[in-house]
Amino acid sequence: MNGLLPFSLPIKGLRDGVHAFKLDIDEVFFAEFPESPIKQGKISLDLQLDKRPNLMVLDFDFKGTVRTECDRCMAEIDLPIADQQQLLVKLSETEVSNDPEVIYIHPETSDLNVGPYAYEYVILAIPLIKAYDCQAEQNPPCNKEIFGFLAQDTEKTEQTDISDPNTDNPVWSALKNWKNSN
Repeated sequence: MNGLLPFSLPIKGLRDGVHAFKLDIDEVFFAEFPESPIKQGKISLDLQLDKRPNLMVLDFDFKGTVRTECDRCMAEIDLPIADQQQLLVKLSETEVSNDPEVIYIHPETSDLNVGPYAYEYVILAIPLIKAYDCQAEQNPPCNKEIFGFLAQDTEKTEQTDISDPNTDNPVWSALKNWKNSN
């Protein structure tokens, strides 16, 4: 089954006004994008289409979780994400500009597939640091072994503090020499 088929909106013959669509983003959807960093997820997408004579305003509102690796402990986690985005669709015989928030389609287009845009918005909603307050959960998915290594590393760092004036550090020595020469 084509995972993008539910995301193809029938726009030809659609009356002017506001139309609501409720779509689900899951593994089948992510499988349509082979280079996707996300393979699993459960996201609910509320899409509102405001159709006007030569313009459509699409409001994407989604929330859910994506399966990814925690940047703190490397355990598999269901990372919560949520976002709202807007896309303008203008009807035109020719493409006018490369504005990422505006797309141009031919007036005789019968379907508009919003799947690639939904995918892009979901990927952009993933934070750079993939971690969350998992300690608040009853059974946190954390890798305790990694936390043990991190605690050992923190102890070593505290024992050899760079700011200690008695420690010979070539960076500080070079800066002291630079200060004295000026």
